[in-house]
Amino acid sequence: SQERSARLRRWYELMMENKEELARIITAENGKPLKEAQGEIVYSASFLEWFAEEARRIYGDVIPAAAKDRRVLVLKQPVGVAAIITPWNFPSAMITRKVGAALAAGCTVVVKPAEDTPLSALALGELANQAKIPAGVYNVVPCSRQQTAAVGEVLCTDPLVSKISFTGSTATGKILLKHAAGTVKRVSMELGGHAPFIVFDSANVDRAVAGALASKYRNSGQTCVCTNRFLVQKGIHDEFVEKFAKAIEKELHVGNGFDAKTTQGPLINEKAVEKVEKHIKDAVSQGASVVTGGKRHSLGKNFFEPTLLSNVTTKMLCTQEETFGPLAPVIRFETEAEAVAIANAANVGLAGYFYSQDPAQIWRVAEQLEVGMVGVNEGIISSVECPFGGVKESGLGREGSKYGIDEYLEIKYVCIGGL
Repeated sequence: SQERSARLRRWYELMMENKEELARIITAENGKPLKEAQGEIVYSASFLEWFAEEARRIYGDVIPAAAKDRRVLVLKQPVGVAAIITPWNFPSAMITRKVGAALAAGCTVVVKPAEDTPLSALALGELANQAKIPAGVYNVVPCSRQQTAAVGEVLCTDPLVSKISFTGSTATGKILLKHAAGTVKRVSMELGGHAPFIVFDSANVDRAVAGALASKYRNSGQTCVCTNRFLVQKGIHDEFVEKFAKAIEKELHVGNGFDAKTTQGPLINEKAVEKVEKHIKDAVSQGASVVTGGKRHSLGKNFFEPTLLSNVTTKMLCTQEETFGPLAPVIRFETEAEAVAIANAANVGLAGYFYSQDPAQIWRVAEQLEVGMVGVNEGIISSVECPFGGVKESGLGREGSKYGIDEYLEIKYVCIGGL
């Protein structure tokens, strides 16, 4: 474990030494603003640092035995080969969050990066070599969009693979789970979200607007935990919408990710743009109003205006499925119970956010929200020390934190008799 720890630590140091180049790769292949890409590299590297430290804390147990002539031990051993299937929205961090834990546990990995963003995975491989991580421990299998399903199936069905860790859509996750069931593989799934962001009458509206802006528009709304629907209590609804619109118009700048003033890069592809358009058209046709934005940006290609909709209802597509784009729909609500019911009506539950300054309400709502992660008066909650994952159809297992390494360990009970 000491050697694994040292190699992971070296890999972390090399990422930090090369963070400018690694960030430029992300912006080039994913489009996110360079400042966000730099943030991702630091976040990404921190998983290697965290698991380098956790590698030396894989403790077993000695259990007092019922019989005098026995001793009972619990050992933790690596599960074996782990297949790691990652998305394009965080092409570096989604890899290290899984691979750091797997390598710390003593597993080897086969990484299949998203077809849109293979270069970050290969760059990590180059640094793994420099960190003297042995050949064959970190393997990358890039593939085309046409081959993705076939490669995913092989990784999930091959008996030599013991573990699958996937981040991506719920629909794809269900297909991979079916494949993995054939050989009863261990699975970790971090799937789609539909994050509610509830603003109660007691909230500090200015802080709620700042949190809303950060949560919704980071990576142009293309994150698993970004807010997908805003629920705002009637007492502060108009003030929130007005201030949110002003913040969007003043603070967000659409453009090339390499341009220093850009905060909003392009969407990943044409299909993503079409989905945002479809959600807006559907909402407007049912009576929603466009407060700001609403159409493709004048830059053309995959650029889209940051958009805010009001008069939104739960019948609209944008409140029933994840948009994965720069669209903020606002639903007005009356009571706490109503807001919680709307938030929990989804069949997924990854992240949820709410703003309130009432301590009793904070406890009630934090416990009642059916999500794996809750941000209270906070719009950005991901960090290496904290367990990342969802409930319901948002997934299985947790990543990062002291819990993340358990996903790559088998527990073995050893009973020694005749003593």
